Amino acid sequence: MHYRRLIPILSFLMLPCVTELPGKAPTAEAGAPPPADLSSSVVRIEVAMQEPDYRSPWDAGHIEGGVGSGIVISGKRILTNAHVVSNARFITLTREGVSHPFIAHVRFIAHDCDLAILSVDDDSFFNGTKELSIGGVPKIESAVSVYGYPLGGERLSVTRGVVSRIDFESYSHSAVDSHLVIQIDAAINPGNSGGPVLQDGKVVGVAFQGYSGEVAQNVGFMIPTPVISRFLLDISKGSYTGYTDLSISYRPLISPASRKALGVDQLPGGILVTDVQEKGSSAGFLQQGDILVAIDSHPISSDGRVDLEGASVDMPEVVERKLAGDKVSFDILRDGTLRKVEFSLLGTWPFHMQARAYDEKPRYLLYGGLLFQPMDRNFMEAIGSGDLRLRRTFEDFVDRHLYLERPEVVVLSRILADPVNKDCDGLHPGIVDAINGIKIRSLQDAKTAFSSPSKFDVITLLGNGVPIVLKRQEVMNATPRILESYRIPAVENLNP
Repeated sequence: MHYRRLIPILSFLMLPCVTELPGKAPTAEAGAPPPADLSSSVVRIEVAMQEPDYRSPWDAGHIEGGVGSGIVISGKRILTNAHVVSNARFITLTREGVSHPFIAHVRFIAHDCDLAILSVDDDSFFNGTKELSIGGVPKIESAVSVYGYPLGGERLSVTRGVVSRIDFESYSHSAVDSHLVIQIDAAINPGNSGGPVLQDGKVVGVAFQGYSGEVAQNVGFMIPTPVISRFLLDISKGSYTGYTDLSISYRPLISPASRKALGVDQLPGGILVTDVQEKGSSAGFLQQGDILVAIDSHPISSDGRVDLEGASVDMPEVVERKLAGDKVSFDILRDGTLRKVEFSLLGTWPFHMQARAYDEKPRYLLYGGLLFQPMDRNFMEAIGSGDLRLRRTFEDFVDRHLYLERPEVVVLSRILADPVNKDCDGLHPGIVDAINGIKIRSLQDAKTAFSSPSKFDVITLLGNGVPIVLKRQEVMNATPRILESYRIPAVENLNP
């Protein structure tokens, strides 16, 4: 896994449910109907979903609908995008030639690579279907066909285009993950999400995101088969573990002056390790200042690329193909000596805080009308990023190793007005530093601090010199009143 900032103009290709669309439903490009054997392999997915409300985390959230596409693959399974079925409450499938919908369920979901597998309650759904097989990586300038149900249409559509680029790009579903992506110039529209991209009758990708029309026309992206195959291999054990990560930062060594200063001017390539995250895969094996010369015997060029299966790819792509527990080896230059290190690959903590979460209830603690929540991407997107301290803490959580001091950043996010907190009027959201003298490193710490014997509760926020002081007995008396006034069912949800 390779982390980069989200490109904000990337967007999903799932279509919100609508009751009516102007014009005719899309048909195949140039009026040609899809081949009959493929019309049974691509399904229309309709989803009722519930989006949680992180500003009022006790609320169930609003309900909306969406339409996407899916692919019939081996084992009576439907392959689609994770974002098509995230936060789903009810899923139905239809396909051409079938007059009624079939109920489906999410069997496996991978938010880090935006893929999911659905199962169908009634096996008769698969009568007459054709399972599509997974192909290879298409070549640049080769032609591909995109199948799906774009723009709310109920008839299968196909568009054709050319592969224009293969590269690492951001996956907008999680907002932090980057994997291999194939760019094509086929017309991919909302509703195409999860549909197959075919070449020679085999799946060479899954349509999943594109640029807005204001930025680029006829530019779409598909998840290529190395990512699909890794997902299917991961779930073959009966569960999904997720991607591993080296958890390092590095920079290219292209400048001749830099290479000479670091003593690597005689080497053909190599990149410089600039940071190693504690508790990550590389901790204890790689260190700041190491020169990475080769990975799994693949030489690393000075711009951080390796030759893999006949293609030049970013160095992390070698790790992308591996599963948790697999080993990776490096040839490194350290203190002027070449040596080899080998270690097992682990997960992606502490990056999780910066990724969008799905299928989870927001966590919170309400005390005296003060709402405490853990900082994560869902929370930050809900409250906005106007507060500079909150924004910097979120963005620098990994780069500045802030997780060492606060594995979970707790924020006083809202104050529900009540006589018990009248002195807090005008207080802005802030990061909780301590409660009753206890340093707050998690939401559970806040619960523990408020449970400790005391007549007063003293809350200090980072950057705020004046503490918040509440009288414990007044808080106890006010709690039932606050819950009733604001229609809140419970004072806390501490479990993810």
